[in-house]
Amino acid sequence: EQHCGMLLAQENFLSELGKLFQRTRTAGSVFITFKRCAPTDVKGKKNPGTEGEVNCLVRAQISKKKISTLIHTKDQVRFQMAFSNALKSHLDGLKKKEKKAKKLAGQKN
Repeated sequence: EQHCGMLLAQENFLSELGKLFQRTRTAGSVFITFKRCAPTDVKGKKNPGTEGEVNCLVRAQISKKKISTLIHTKDQVRFQMAFSNALKSHLDGLKKKEKKAKKLAGQKN
């Protein structure tokens, strides 16, 4: 967890993610990665009694700005819903693909 940029609480991560999307609205990309990880203590040893749990480390990055959060097993559904809402609200500037209807119409003749 120390190797990540900024480990934030889930709500703070989502608000910072919105800010990253705003920065890259006209140009640039936001890179988001999900990594499965086992629960560990401060020294990096596995915690006893957490064998069934799997956490998820979520990272977002633009150029040199990096943020991350740790999603616990019990919070995964709630985070996924909030994350999908954040994506839906900020990904409206994508360019639409041109349909290949003209090519298909030319081939039928």
